[in-house]
Amino acid sequence: MASRTPQALPDGSRDDTGSWFPVPDEAELPDDLRGLFAKAKERLGFVPNVFRVYSFRPRRLSAWFAHFRQLHEATEQLGAADREMIAVVVSSANGCLYCLVAHGAALREELGDPILGEHISYDWRRADLDPRRAAICAYAEKLTLRPREVTRADLQSLLDSGLSLEEAWDVAEIAAMYNLTNRMAMATNMLPNREYSAQARVGEV
Repeated sequence: MASRTPQALPDGSRDDTGSWFPVPDEAELPDDLRGLFAKAKERLGFVPNVFRVYSFRPRRLSAWFAHFRQLHEATEQLGAADREMIAVVVSSANGCLYCLVAHGAALREELGDPILGEHISYDWRRADLDPRRAAICAYAEKLTLRPREVTRADLQSLLDSGLSLEEAWDVAEIAAMYNLTNRMAMATNMLPNREYSAQARVGEV
């Protein structure tokens, strides 16, 4: 995969997205997306490259982000860390560099345990997870790698672990959404922001 030298953008920033598609200047975007970018800068200190790359189709970015936010609303047995864990397991199975780095950072932060987050990212089976989280990971990985083999017994494994039917649906929908997002990241050659690699490391949380 060919690398790209970051290009200067009109606002003075650098295009380090890696995208094979044009990355619009932020000033050209609709007001709601400029607001989204501003909130990201305020909260994270940077704009995630997924926003910049997806802004090639602004309305699609708005729809994708609305869906993303709904799927990351924590519930009693499927918290924020669990939802990021699904993203990481799916992204690891697919070999998606962008999502694995970005959601690996989010998982470390949500867990408050950088070491556990790293272990899940590399090999969830050896991360000494409790039965509930192990069942979630196994389901997300199977739906990603062997979707035709998913049976009612796989759903039952989530229910037996303590999830509600609605939460089991969320596991499936989150896994499905990240399969889409992984494939779009790879289809565009999206590269992770450098900042993610330093986030929520040992001694920082």
